[in-house]
Amino acid sequence: MKPVYLVEGKRTPQAKSGTVLKDVPAPYLGHYLIKSIMDNLNLPSDQVDEVIIGNTGTPAKYPNIGRVIALEAGLDKKTSGYSVHRNCASGMEALSQGYLKIASGRADIIFAGGVESMSSMPLLFKEEMAELFMELMKAKTPQAKIKVASTFKLGHLSPVIAIEQGLTDPFCGLNMGQTAEKLAREFGITREEQDEFANESHRRANMAQAEGKFTSEILPTIAGKKLDQLITEDNGPRKDSSMEKLAKLKPFFEKRTGTVTVGNACPITDGGSVWLLCSEEAVNKYNLDPMARMIDYHFHGLEPERMGLGPVLAMNGVLKRTGHKLDDFDLVEINEAFAAQVLSCLKVMSDSKLASKWSVDVLGELDRSKLNVNGGAIALGHPVGSTGSRLVVTLAHELAKQKKKLGLASLCIGGGQGGAVVIENLKV
Repeated sequence: MKPVYLVEGKRTPQAKSGTVLKDVPAPYLGHYLIKSIMDNLNLPSDQVDEVIIGNTGTPAKYPNIGRVIALEAGLDKKTSGYSVHRNCASGMEALSQGYLKIASGRADIIFAGGVESMSSMPLLFKEEMAELFMELMKAKTPQAKIKVASTFKLGHLSPVIAIEQGLTDPFCGLNMGQTAEKLAREFGITREEQDEFANESHRRANMAQAEGKFTSEILPTIAGKKLDQLITEDNGPRKDSSMEKLAKLKPFFEKRTGTVTVGNACPITDGGSVWLLCSEEAVNKYNLDPMARMIDYHFHGLEPERMGLGPVLAMNGVLKRTGHKLDDFDLVEINEAFAAQVLSCLKVMSDSKLASKWSVDVLGELDRSKLNVNGGAIALGHPVGSTGSRLVVTLAHELAKQKKKLGLASLCIGGGQGGAVVIENLKV
């Protein structure tokens, strides 16, 4: 296997659904990132082998969003493009496929990442309303159309919320918040512990914004219906976050006995992220200066109702593949889908009985000062198709700033999976 270099990674600002990025179509959360990287590195537009983009809420208007992004970015028409879907890890899946193609010698230059406009996820008609429309189309005469229309009931207009369906697992019937509640009960994660974790995420994210730590990874985005807004930073971090305010929020998923709230869970978010992956031959040919090297990755499955433990199984797998130990890593990113979910992972990682139950090695006690040092998805947001690659973008940029060597990024995946990636900083 040949070495695979992460040459340059960029992301958009991330914005809560329905806010500043709501009018930006999903492809436009990715194509300008590629264009900017191409222009910055002066790469010929006809030398990119492929564009691979993760996306979950595929817009009807852009059925193969990867190809649309490739063409919108101004790449040569011969550059192939496709889309991948692995729920929360779609962006990481795109990276893994790019990694395999370059490592095996099938490609030299690939753009891989993910985009998600959760603002654009539609409201759908109920089945009864859809059937009524079909019958109206089939009716040949005015009388026949009137007869069909007379069967209409007001209840037919009750919408089906696509994002709600997408966040509910079809196998176990639980939505993602309910899976977090299950872990909180099983591992004894209290409401206070979850709120403390969430509050710290906001504190770290606000500090990172104030210190300009995201400036190198974020490419400002033009937004608004009139394209008259320049968005430069994430709008998720709450500057007034406090334990007192978090404590006032009511459980969202299990109203009577739950502990998961909108305050200790990630918000619904819009955003995009992209990496330029290159072979050693391409790096030398175009005199590139890579940020990092992608060492390996691993995906692992488990029961959907405990999907939040996916990072533990994925990290265990990738550490076995690479021969590393948890203590070897200078920085670690675990996506904060829910505070209860991350805290449950930390318990399993460090407890021999729990690790044995889940058939993983005891990875060890993770130093919290290494984990999500600039805040995580509870503050920054979780644009589902993008997060898997966004984690690696943030990780690589922070490793470069701190001049540290090894980074590990991981996340849980709806449907009962986990994904993890190991990278090595080259900017030491």
